[in-house]
Amino acid sequence: MVNWDDIETVLLDMDGTLLDLNFDNHFWQHHLPMRYAHIHQKDEQSSREHIQKLTQQSHGTLDWYCLDYWTQKLNLDIPLLKREIQHMISIRPHVVEFLKQLKNSGKHVILVTNAHRQSLDIKMATTGIAPLFDEIVVSHDFRTAKEQPEFWRQMQVSHPFDPNKTLLIDDTASVLRSAQGFGIRYLLTLLQPDSRKPIRGLTEFPGILHFDEIMPASAKSSDIPVPSQQHD
Repeated sequence: MVNWDDIETVLLDMDGTLLDLNFDNHFWQHHLPMRYAHIHQKDEQSSREHIQKLTQQSHGTLDWYCLDYWTQKLNLDIPLLKREIQHMISIRPHVVEFLKQLKNSGKHVILVTNAHRQSLDIKMATTGIAPLFDEIVVSHDFRTAKEQPEFWRQMQVSHPFDPNKTLLIDDTASVLRSAQGFGIRYLLTLLQPDSRKPIRGLTEFPGILHFDEIMPASAKSSDIPVPSQQHD
């Protein structure tokens, strides 16, 4: 599926790609509505419907991913509420081994995420995988989400890469379409971003279930210690 000899740069999404999307889905669909209802003394079902309406309106935009935006919109400390269930943050199977092998195979490995900096910090502190990337790029620094062509133009300027020799792995089709429009040649998606939801049977882009399906065969993964996942 992947010809590693043709690839110099590997761009990796975080939520739903390297990390189980179950944490984020549980937070937005269950924990946040529950805490919103409790703190603002409202009915939980109406709180859930209110939050769903607001998230649908901002879906695909940078606001959708911005914790500052939601803190103000909902009058809640969103980072604090995320920390309440950070024990649910988990690395997807074979991810650490995959990152280690990429590191040893000489590829330039960049984490490219729409996550807000505070959310990124919580997840990197919990998982310990930050040292396995050469660079970490947050779309908020460009003031545009990965779904937008402008993101990739700014990415190319600030972190130069050859689109024809680049692999992007992301669980969101709209992000992959945007990257494809920019000219990124190799595109893969995930068949089960959330471990608690069914495997996706038909995807717009080629998909993998786990990263052991595309391990760079020539790497010497034993050279890099495996980070331990921490739960504070």
